[in-house]
Amino acid sequence: MQEKVAIIGAGAWGTALAKVLAEKGEKVALWVREPDLAERISSKHENDFYLPGIKLPKKIQATPDVAEAISGADFLVFVVPSRFLRKVVKTASEKIKGEVIAVSCTKGLEEKNLSAPAEILHQSFRARGITAPIVVLSGPSFAREVAQGVPTAVVSASNDREAAEKVQKLFSNPLFRVYTNPDPIGVEISGVLKNVVAIAVGISDGLGLGLNTRAALITRGLAEITRLGVKLGANPLTFSGLSGMGDLVLTCTGDLSRNRQVGLALAQGKKLDEILAGMKAVAEGVSTVKAVRKLAHKIGVEMPIVEQVFAVLYKNKEPIQAASDLMARRLKYEHESIGRGWPE
Repeated sequence: MQEKVAIIGAGAWGTALAKVLAEKGEKVALWVREPDLAERISSKHENDFYLPGIKLPKKIQATPDVAEAISGADFLVFVVPSRFLRKVVKTASEKIKGEVIAVSCTKGLEEKNLSAPAEILHQSFRARGITAPIVVLSGPSFAREVAQGVPTAVVSASNDREAAEKVQKLFSNPLFRVYTNPDPIGVEISGVLKNVVAIAVGISDGLGLGLNTRAALITRGLAEITRLGVKLGANPLTFSGLSGMGDLVLTCTGDLSRNRQVGLALAQGKKLDEILAGMKAVAEGVSTVKAVRKLAHKIGVEMPIVEQVFAVLYKNKEPIQAASDLMARRLKYEHESIGRGWPE
């Protein structure tokens, strides 16, 4: 049975997902904020701004009209930057008629309310009396490689098993494998924080600190992600999976990572405003680090890498000093629970 899917957001990732679904034969509407870009996608069958060089199926319906995009949709897939998500979801929720499944593909944290994307969807839907199940789709997946047909595996996570399995079935094809997971909090927190750690790794690599340092930052970054996630109710096993370690490694080491590129540029002495002005797409870690730091302070979770990235981005701290301060911290157990296992 053919499904209608509305992809809300025509950045690289939204466009790549639209391509995956259209090639499977699903009916796909792609909401594009910029009317001129929507027209070019429809006429040239290419997103020449966010995903140039990738030919798109002609059946993708690109439109700047949210109501047109979601009309009759069975699935609403939100792929917009986190700082715009609440406004876009509010607009979309006013147009929803009938039953839908909402899918969050946004990776970030709202600074004002400290809300993750799935919570923003839930709050907005509840305000309109909408009871749509919410699924988080996340994992190690550069948009360009997905659009090129590179074998990729991601996770469909939800408290609603049936909804998670429907999203799994919707997106899965021989080159795009989707697993299910009952821990949307863990999956989403992984997606939020991996971008911050990727900035740290980019800084380290840009300073030429070596592969040992890179490995240490990724591993200790995962420890910070896990501490925060578990405190929020996540299953620790989630962080060893695709949306955790998998996405973290990809974002920290892959040259297509925007957040890694931010870190590399900072290490070269470039100013943040200059770096961001030269980027087409959003590096979520730049804004997310503020919200993550605030959340960590609020719930009492120690996150030294987050603290140093924040200091470099917003306190003019020299990157090499941030690296030095991380190494000079108080000596401690690697895992407190393991340390407590020694006899007194």
